[in-house]
Amino acid sequence: MGGLLQPTPTPAEHERSNTLPVLIAFAGIALIVLIAVLATRQKPKLQTAPPLYASNIKFSDLKMSEAQNFVGSSVTYLDGKVANLGDKTVTQAAVKVTFRDAYGQVAQIESDVPLRILRNNGPTEDAVDLSMAPLGPGQSRTFRLIFERVSKQWNQGYPELEITALTAK
Repeated sequence: MGGLLQPTPTPAEHERSNTLPVLIAFAGIALIVLIAVLATRQKPKLQTAPPLYASNIKFSDLKMSEAQNFVGSSVTYLDGKVANLGDKTVTQAAVKVTFRDAYGQVAQIESDVPLRILRNNGPTEDAVDLSMAPLGPGQSRTFRLIFERVSKQWNQGYPELEITALTAK
């Protein structure tokens, strides 16, 4: 017959009984961390070649400016000339803009910035989508790229422009 009193566990049994829950807890935490790392890991972006017709588009006469918007924040503008040296009409274009720091390292990259054409609208100039002012063969126009935020590490030099998307007819 079993009594109400149970024998006292030996120190080895007592250690084993405490170790198992601790190991299970560590395994659970490790599993949660692994799932979190895998879930938040970004897939590497594949480098795509610029559109074939992009070699016919040339940028020149770049000018940078900065202005305060109505909320008091600074907005940076990159204006310049864009020329279509090919035989098709460009109706849409997006640009990757790379800003460098004082050491030539990348300070900021803005991807797929829409290329906007400046159009006189009375006393002001409006930046309109390229689809509203297509760039025909042999034409050049003034363009504007607008940036709400530019890295403080930027070296104040002209950024590099690379066409990433383009529609030509």
